[in-house]
Amino acid sequence: MYRLYNFPLSGNCYKVRLLLAQLGTPFECVDINIVQQETRLPAFLQKNPTGKVPVLEIAPENYLVESNSILLYLSEGTDFLPIDRLERTEVTQWLFFEQYSLGANLSRPRFWISVTQQAEQFAPIIAYHQGLGNVALEVLEQQLKTRSFLVAERYTIADTAVFAYTHVAEQGGYDMSQFPAIQAWIKRVQAQPNFISIV
Repeated sequence: MYRLYNFPLSGNCYKVRLLLAQLGTPFECVDINIVQQETRLPAFLQKNPTGKVPVLEIAPENYLVESNSILLYLSEGTDFLPIDRLERTEVTQWLFFEQYSLGANLSRPRFWISVTQQAEQFAPIIAYHQGLGNVALEVLEQQLKTRSFLVAERYTIADTAVFAYTHVAEQGGYDMSQFPAIQAWIKRVQAQPNFISIV
């Protein structure tokens, strides 16, 4: 059985839990408290030297890291990852966009505002990330105005990855009312079989 080292409030961990649930794959969760820096302990660093979650143990002492890499591994040979070469590449494009443009700028304000409740202390950097995050959300909004899902007009791991932090963006101070296409897409993702909530 897979073992997932996981921080429950993390969108990156959530996307892995969500896909595992949608695949019907049994797994064990081992919660790691990143606020208390448990990812910096020697025992954890042996699993992932970067000191980050999620970490998926697929066999004894065999670990996968980086959430979107884990999604690619788990979805191989399933309907969540297209067979067509171009469509697979489009999925990969969204995975990169999610990590570098969207998730990076949605997750940090949410962490400081809602997880650690340090909004005042980090106000300038929160505003900086919110500016970049709104640009990324507008890119997503424009894409979703003309399609139901991000790739191949069906639900794939591109949607899983992008959904993880987008659906909780308001917890990072984002006004999602200005993105109606995203809001409609969020509902479509939540309507998928075997959907689970972040907490």
